[in-house]
Amino acid sequence: MSGSKRLEYIDWMRGLACLLMFQWHCYSSWLSDPPRRTMFFKWAALGGTLPAPLFLFLAGVSFALVTDKLRQRGTPANRIAAVTIRRGAEIFALGLLFRVQEFVLGLPNSPWTDLLRVDILNTIGISMMLMGVVCWLAPMFSFMKQSRANFWLACGTAAVIALVTPPLWSTWAPKWLPWFLESYINGVHTFGQPQPWLFPIFPWTAFAFAGLAAGFVLFSDWANDKIKNRLALTTLLLGITGTIFYKLGLWIDAAPVHFYAVYDFWHSSPEFLLVRVGLLWMIICLSYAWCRWGAPSKWFSPLAQLGQTSLLVYWVHIEFVYGRFSIMRKNSQSLPMATLGFAAIFSAMLLLSMLRTRWKEGTLPLPYWLRGTLKQELKQQPGKS
Repeated sequence: MSGSKRLEYIDWMRGLACLLMFQWHCYSSWLSDPPRRTMFFKWAALGGTLPAPLFLFLAGVSFALVTDKLRQRGTPANRIAAVTIRRGAEIFALGLLFRVQEFVLGLPNSPWTDLLRVDILNTIGISMMLMGVVCWLAPMFSFMKQSRANFWLACGTAAVIALVTPPLWSTWAPKWLPWFLESYINGVHTFGQPQPWLFPIFPWTAFAFAGLAAGFVLFSDWANDKIKNRLALTTLLLGITGTIFYKLGLWIDAAPVHFYAVYDFWHSSPEFLLVRVGLLWMIICLSYAWCRWGAPSKWFSPLAQLGQTSLLVYWVHIEFVYGRFSIMRKNSQSLPMATLGFAAIFSAMLLLSMLRTRWKEGTLPLPYWLRGTLKQELKQQPGKS
């Protein structure tokens, strides 16, 4: 199995996140009130809870891949940290730029406070910077192999974030901070209490560290041994562990005694985070099996294609679903019409993704007249052919 094929399951998972994101955004933006009371809408909403954890989780997996490649080249730990932290800062800056775009396009109705809203891109950027710091700390644990130190640091960080989230959302809430800074801790925004539709550091960055831990396992020397490739076995073990996490989270939640003064299973509890991490580890197992032995191993995979350009399609589709350029009138569509709009958005974003990939690879077909112009320009430049 080639390296590109081995990594296709990562792109496929990211594409699955895009698909689930599209469907939820389309239905939540366009449906009128009666369809929102159906069981279909409830299932769509349930599917809409997965994209954000998936994106953060896969950011961690990809981070593990990048740092592993840098280590194999002999790059010092402080240099790896600098590179990864800078990349995280770039993503964070893109998140701020996205908020500015949404504010400008929403004028005159958009409140200025939306400029400081904690969105998923901001949290991905912060997660990458925090993961860079954690990987920089790994060499300090010289009594164990660096890859193992990275794994345990990632697991420990995810656990700490999960455990301190409930009090930071309630009894330990940093009310002494300005609201726009407190919002990065617990997502209060301007409402004085945490909002479940925002993406604060606690608990959302825990998903990135769970992905980082999974990535260090997936890209370990043991899993990718040149003689005995154990990647399939590794993903199976991750899936089994994920199942255990899922069952354990539900079992702890069902216990008659809870440790926290304020307990909110669905939004801030460590148990629910454990359940969702379990689901993500199960999904990565199923994704690998599907991409290795299922349809994507034989034919073109739309989800894998979308996954290669997830940031681009995320950025663009928002304006055509929620923004000023929405292709359908909001809050007024029947279920069939909203589904038709969802199919149109999916098709358009897939086409955009394919064009972006071909442009990047230099294989984008050009009109005949433009090809002729470019050839003429190349002939006039010495050293070009």
